[in-house]
Amino acid sequence: MPDMIENLVIVESPAKAKTIEKFLGKNFHVVSSFGHIRDLKKKNLGINVENDFEPVYEIPKEKTRIVAELKKAAAGAKNIWIASDEDREGEAIAWHLAAVLDLDPALTKRIVFHEITKDAIASAIENPRTIDMNLVNSQQARRILDRLVGFEISPVLWKKVQPSLSAGRVQSVAVRLIVEREREIISFNPESTFRISAFFRTLEEDLKSPVIRAEATQRFHDEKSALDFLELCSLSDYKVEDIVVKPGTRSPAPPFTTSTLQQEAYRKLGFSVSQTMTVAQRLYEGGKITYMRTDSTNLSKVALAKSREVIISLFGDRYAKTRQYQTKSKGAQEAHEAIRPTYPDNKTIQGTQNEKRLYDLIWKRTIASQMADAQIEKTAISISVSRSPAGFTATGELIKYDGFLRLYSESHDQEKIDDDKYILPPVKKDTPLYYNTISATQKFTIPPPRYTEASLVKKLEELGIGRPSTYAPTISTIQNRGYVSKEDRPGEARKIKTLKLENGKITPAVKNEITGKEKSKLFPQDIGMIVNDFLVEYFPDIVDYNFTAEVEEQFDKIADGEMKWTSMLKDFYGPFHESIENTLEKSNRKKGIRILGNHPETGEPVSVRMGRFGPLAQIGDSDNDEKPRFASLSKNQLIETITLEEALNLFRLPRSLGMHQDGEIVIGTGKYGPYVRHEGKFYSLKKGVDDPYTITIERAVEIIREKNENDRKKIIKDFGDILVLNGRFGPYLTKDKKNYRLPKGIDTEKITKHDCLEIIEKNNKTHKKS
Repeated sequence: MPDMIENLVIVESPAKAKTIEKFLGKNFHVVSSFGHIRDLKKKNLGINVENDFEPVYEIPKEKTRIVAELKKAAAGAKNIWIASDEDREGEAIAWHLAAVLDLDPALTKRIVFHEITKDAIASAIENPRTIDMNLVNSQQARRILDRLVGFEISPVLWKKVQPSLSAGRVQSVAVRLIVEREREIISFNPESTFRISAFFRTLEEDLKSPVIRAEATQRFHDEKSALDFLELCSLSDYKVEDIVVKPGTRSPAPPFTTSTLQQEAYRKLGFSVSQTMTVAQRLYEGGKITYMRTDSTNLSKVALAKSREVIISLFGDRYAKTRQYQTKSKGAQEAHEAIRPTYPDNKTIQGTQNEKRLYDLIWKRTIASQMADAQIEKTAISISVSRSPAGFTATGELIKYDGFLRLYSESHDQEKIDDDKYILPPVKKDTPLYYNTISATQKFTIPPPRYTEASLVKKLEELGIGRPSTYAPTISTIQNRGYVSKEDRPGEARKIKTLKLENGKITPAVKNEITGKEKSKLFPQDIGMIVNDFLVEYFPDIVDYNFTAEVEEQFDKIADGEMKWTSMLKDFYGPFHESIENTLEKSNRKKGIRILGNHPETGEPVSVRMGRFGPLAQIGDSDNDEKPRFASLSKNQLIETITLEEALNLFRLPRSLGMHQDGEIVIGTGKYGPYVRHEGKFYSLKKGVDDPYTITIERAVEIIREKNENDRKKIIKDFGDILVLNGRFGPYLTKDKKNYRLPKGIDTEKITKHDCLEIIEKNNKTHKKS
């Protein structure tokens, strides 16, 4: 770093510094603060509640060197420009930097930009401002209030529920949403009806004539009424009663905000919320997209004009329709721009595969938002049944002009498989029709869907809880704490009844369908449900949806200069601290105990509860002379729903099947499901194939042999302390429990131990440099 610097620009990250430096002249020197140069002491909450909630700061030890270097650079600079992000957290970072580095306000300029481009940076430098203390105070209030909630409630949970637990203003509300949804599902009772569908042809003798797919206008509550209707159908004549054609339009979705990007990246790309934000951060810092934490759908005039040029060049004038969207988000923050490509004429970028995929999604959404509406034509055909007042309806949709659909169509959480997009054959009113088949299928009502990460973000935004910067960390925190888990579940087979009318004959049948299958859904864990119930009982305001949203509105008022942040915290802290004291004094310890019944043979009580290491079932009690027996609940079992029979089954494991090659074969179950244990090694049972309670020794030996054979095939070369292995993504080598990629083109059959050591040494050197 030079001794004398004319202009020192400070940003948060090295990647951002590298990109900005490309657009500035030689008289500018850009440095990174490597994140936030500040932290709150945890001792005594690190907050002086008696003195206007004055925060107590310390510089983390690992950042003292960075601070010293920045102070030295700042001391020799004529002008200092702080270019942290433009949101409230970025403003707070700027303020902390100014305070920690003892910067002279007369020499310090605050610059902001929502995209890292030459024009945006030049404009920011031409229009510097001072640090906005309203934004700083808003972020300060959020940070301190969240610290107060977490630091005061968490010790209560340690005493009254279980050690090492935590609570948070937003995370606890997110857990409550998931718990309440799970209980809705648990209490849901599916109801059965029969849905009648039919295929009609337009010519009596020609079985290959155009077919109309239709559904009965009513559903039938039981098999008998469905059968009666089919019998009437077998004797009836059919004709087209009415045809209704309605033109319509479909408009494109607005450009991305943080939450809609997180939702769509999950649905289209399979990205988690945190993965989306990590990739988006890299795209922003690389100058490829605008700032990625925003709740605005607004686009700049330059972006609108450039998008129009791109559309005309790719699709023609007819496809362009410039439009500006209004932000509908509840409690939207300071108006940034929507997330968009910094250069809309760049259809593709250089980068990792995930960066390319996310950029492609952002580019398509942005360009599509400025394209013409799609013109559609919806048709509904009413079909009469001569012997029944109930008829059939066929619906179809025809896209007359594709408009924005030529480029992009938004996905939805619950994708509907319906007949709307079915193209109907041309028919006229009173045209006679003839059935090919008419089928009655038993259908069951479905419970409300469990949340995905994307749908939880959507719900939090609808309720006004959290802000763009908080969604990803909130969802990561509740999973890391073990309150919630993201899981796939295979579902269960269910028998359904069907009736089919064909050639005048009705044929009954029973089929299987899979119900309850889940993909990447959020499931509450027992400890999450227990903590939620405790908070709802003793701290109802903290987990109240309206309270959390109102707090966000108060942060907005502080940011706008309409409310004093210390007054807001005082109004909150008094009643809150009083509830802490009352809870510590009056509440009982929560163990989540549930009595299931008595053991059918011994009469001992059987219960489930939360233990020190997780949920467990218990036979007997400590009041008797005989010691109680314990068994851990399986992964997908809950204290709230487990039955007596299921709990008793847990005590059947582990079970011994006998001896094999001088070693005992034992069947057990653990964190990752049921397994075979033999000579200190574990072999997983196959899902849907092996039942741990009925598996035989012959099958267990087969599982052991299969696994050992696969392990042998996996090893390409064995050099003792170094193994060359076949992996899921190709060959690799492993040493001291660390894995190393092999260079492309290397012949694994000819590789030597010396080659492996060179690869490891080269890899370690690369990591040290980075």
